[in-house]
Amino acid sequence: MPTAGHFQDPTETITGGHSTLRLYHADAIELLATLPEGLVDVIVTSPPYNLGIAYGSYDDALPGNQYLAWTRDWLGAARRVLAPDGSLFLNVGAKPTEPWTAFDIVAQARERLTLQNTIHWIKSIVIDRELVGAGSGLERDLAVGHYKPVNSPRFLNDCHEFVFHLTPSGRTPLERRAIGVRYQDESNIDRWKAASEGLRCRGNTWFIPYETIQNRDRDRPHPATFPVLLAERCLRLHGVHRGAVVLDPFMGLGNTAIACSELDVDFVGVDVNADYVTEAATRIRSVVAEASGRLPY
Repeated sequence: MPTAGHFQDPTETITGGHSTLRLYHADAIELLATLPEGLVDVIVTSPPYNLGIAYGSYDDALPGNQYLAWTRDWLGAARRVLAPDGSLFLNVGAKPTEPWTAFDIVAQARERLTLQNTIHWIKSIVIDRELVGAGSGLERDLAVGHYKPVNSPRFLNDCHEFVFHLTPSGRTPLERRAIGVRYQDESNIDRWKAASEGLRCRGNTWFIPYETIQNRDRDRPHPATFPVLLAERCLRLHGVHRGAVVLDPFMGLGNTAIACSELDVDFVGVDVNADYVTEAATRIRSVVAEASGRLPY
């Protein structure tokens, strides 16, 4: 089990339940260099995509070769601290005019890590009533989730992002039914031994909509976040246990940390933007306080 001696003094330390959440205002690569080799069980993160997003203190419009070199550097640093049976869940997206972005990013991991699974995070989907049958109970076609409309005659609305599951050897065992779904036809439970719990593997398409944003400055002061539930599913899929350490080297508003607090696992988060670290600490403390029945002060 990691001890306090494994970590530099964090900018913020938050405890809740059985977890310790350490937040650092630092450069990710420099901070990772201070951690012991193989310390981290799971990494859940979404780095800057180099698409010109206004993050504040980070230049998200680097020359292409420079950005890919930086990507190789941070992936190498992450690989060093990742346990031999660890998992790195890498969320990346793109934009219609630069569709190769996600693939270019994950390709930089190829010399260091194995692509074990590709998960599709579905943010918005249309379900046609006639295709799911009368048993679904749908009275009409169902459109659910939120998306940013693409106003172009050339491109479709972009309703999904990738989550690449990378591991050191490609042999990391997963707890697939930890995020399983019930069989719609329960006769399968008697037919297959693997269905004894009444659950099947969810598969590699996860529908997780964004929460509705009423006020962008207040509700989402970071321009590119993934939902807490996305991080939670990644953690449950890998398997969480007391003593585990989870890392997010591009922490943003701390949604991976919030998932860790809810699952009682330790967390190390890093962000180069001091405002995001402060905002993340405020949000995490509020969640921890609510869970314990205390006021967040």
